[in-house]
Amino acid sequence: MEGAASRRPTGLLLVAIPVFLVGWLVIWPIINAIGRTLWRPDASGTMGFDLSSYVFFFSDQYSINNLTITLWTTLMCAILLLVICLPIALYLRFSHGRLPAYVQALAIFPMFVPSIILAYAFIRVLGPNGMVDILLNSVGLPKIRTPYLTPWGPVIGLVWDNIPLTVLILLSGLGNVANHAIEAARDVGANRLQVFWHIILPRISNSLLVAISFAVLGIFSSFTLPYLLGPAAPEMMGPFMNRTFREVNDPLNAITQAVITFGFCIAFGLFYVRSVARNQGQ
Repeated sequence: MEGAASRRPTGLLLVAIPVFLVGWLVIWPIINAIGRTLWRPDASGTMGFDLSSYVFFFSDQYSINNLTITLWTTLMCAILLLVICLPIALYLRFSHGRLPAYVQALAIFPMFVPSIILAYAFIRVLGPNGMVDILLNSVGLPKIRTPYLTPWGPVIGLVWDNIPLTVLILLSGLGNVANHAIEAARDVGANRLQVFWHIILPRISNSLLVAISFAVLGIFSSFTLPYLLGPAAPEMMGPFMNRTFREVNDPLNAITQAVITFGFCIAFGLFYVRSVARNQGQ
């Protein structure tokens, strides 16, 4: 007991610096941003509670359209990531040999490609007069309708960018699935769908939630790919905030947009934390 008590101050000192940095660089800017949008001086210079910037945001159709396209893009990316990455993770978990190793290398490869390079490759391949158009034209087929500068452009780029982390998280969760449990289910006549639904899915539900949470939080506040691949209007919240601050020179509304974005992210984050805590309590 005495040894544990003596080590306690050392442990607190070890975590003091990271906690201080999180409070200084993350928590305090959030509190400051919320305060600057809610307590502002009136015409006489007196500080008071003011919701006018939020009223403007939710009454401005352009701002609502930007928020809507951000939510739509996030939802589409989350669904596509789940549909694409879960089969890949299942294949990697239950397959052996060289081919799964090559598949895993390809799935992780986008992690090492910067977003700006990914956007350039997207434009050169799927953009107007890109490689796909050239190949189609060479065999006498009509051009495709490019997703570049449409709402689907950022979806494709963000899904590709988030595949590695999603696959790795799901693959980690699948490590908790015991082979003998699957073999026992097959011995009593369970087919592949029943094995997945009753054996595999309950054991990776937490990993699914973690993977989707990381993807949603990153996609909702993304900037580079929506800025380079998306349409000029409506635009996602990341480019919208940047344009409001730099081009319109309106810091108050830019901060308001940031607070609203943070509100959506923290709502989903609290849902994730609550779900994980409930899962651990069972």
